Parts: sequence; structure tokens; C-alpha cells
Amino acid sequence: MSPPPSRDPAPPHAPAPAETIEPLAAALGRIPSGLFVIAWRDGCGDRAMLASWVMQAAFTPPMISVAIASSRDLLAAVSSGTDFVLNILGEAHKPLAGRFSRPAAAGEEPFAGLAVERVAGIAALVDAVGWLHCRGVARAESGDHAVVIARILAGASAGTGQPLVHLRRHGLRY
Repeated sequence: MSPPPSRDPAPPHAPAPAETIEPLAAALGRIPSGLFVIAWRDGCGDRAMLASWVMQAAFTPPMISVAIASSRDLLAAVSSGTDFVLNILGEAHKPLAGRFSRPAAAGEEPFAGLAVERVAGIAALVDAVGWLHCRGVARAESGDHAVVIARILAGASAGTGQPLVHLRRHGLRY
């Protein structure tokens, strides 16, 4: 069977026509995702960021994919071999979304006041639905984000609580 004919002759990086942007954005925003706090360490100590574009990428070995904005410090850290912990947030963690959506100010401890355990020295939230200790193994550029494929080195699940599912109001911005 041959593939269906293309209905869009525009080059792959051409912007969508203005009249299609809002319906497209509304549809993209309806794609559900989880909310996660990714933690890592650098010379300044603990670092963290909120992520939502995460999915399982392989069974053997177990891997995940994470889309990271090109401007985020995590991308440079992972690209240089820094391990990270993906904290899987639950419904009870909605208030943490705002806290981790922007980088911490210089000298600010991102996990201050939160119970953490250390996994290979990296912060894992004690009350998270689960966590995965990961190491990046591949990277592909994709527009304003890079997709990182990471091997899962260890993980644990709390066994309780439901993962936090997130829908965006607009699919072309956070």
C-alpha cells in the first residue's frame, strides 16, 4: 500500500497559515502529558526544572525520551554526561508546578522545605509517585527543543497516588 498523497505542499519548517494557528494550538493543547520535576546537580548544587514532554522510549534496556527547550541548563548538563532524576508528580503535587516552572534564583535551593532522598547524589522527592535515575544516551534537535533519549539506571514507585495529568490551554506555548 502506498502512502496517502501529501495535502500540505509547504516545506516542513514553513509557518502555518494564520487562519490555522488557533485551531492547531487548541488541538495540540489537548494532548495529555504528565508533569515531572527533573533534578540534577552541577557545581552550584541541586538544580531542577518542570517537564511535561516525557514518554517511555524502550523496554530493553528501559529508556525514556524527554523534550528539553534549547535554552534550558539541563540540556547542556545532560549533553555533557550529567545524570538526572525524573520525579513523577502526583495529583497532590499541583502546587509544585509553579515552583519548578522557572529556574531557581542564584543561591536559592530548589528543594528547600521538601523531603528528598538522594539517588546517586541527586534529589528524589520522597512523596513523588515514583522516580527514575537516568543518563542521556542520544539527542536529536527538534525545533526549539531537543529530544533526549535517556537510559533508566534505577527507579522506584511509591505504589500510591495517581500521576498528575496535564492539559495545556494553548498548544504552542507553556
